[in-house]
Amino acid sequence: MSCQLILGGARSGKSRLAEQEAAASGLAVHVIVTAEALDAEMAARIARHRADRPAGWTVVEAPRRLAAALAAAAAPGRCVIVDCLTLWLANLLDGAETLPPGAAAESLPAFARERAALLALIPDLPGRVVFVANEVGLGLVPESPLGRLFRDEAGRLNQAVAALAGRVVFVAAGLPMVLKGNAP
Repeated sequence: MSCQLILGGARSGKSRLAEQEAAASGLAVHVIVTAEALDAEMAARIARHRADRPAGWTVVEAPRRLAAALAAAAAPGRCVIVDCLTLWLANLLDGAETLPPGAAAESLPAFARERAALLALIPDLPGRVVFVANEVGLGLVPESPLGRLFRDEAGRLNQAVAALAGRVVFVAAGLPMVLKGNAP
């Protein structure tokens, strides 16, 4: 198994890099997308990403049950892109605004179950897997408790996936910087 994490800010080029590496791999490509078109703006973003992908790639939508979708898609001779962990996390934190102040995200059953399932699955995945995630910890401290919870959980998730990945790349202004590992 070859697992990679590509991190970066919004519009940094991280999805483009994941797609370029998948195309260059010569493997069959499956893309697991986690975004949901809940409004017109997000629908337009999803349409742009869809139009940028080669027609022969298989695309699976998994806004919440990522581990199950990844277990089904990963296979020897296949490259799977997961785009993106950050939107998946936001989907799992649905309902967190009702948590009491200072409560941990683990008290949300879907969050705890799905996060644990994903992290347990990663070491045993066959084939090549490229995770895409936003690095959200470089900006200001969010104003709301929910924003701070999201930022903290995104950081924890990125750290956990990075620890399991053989390669970690940070993308800024379209330029990849290898933080861990060698060329794909």
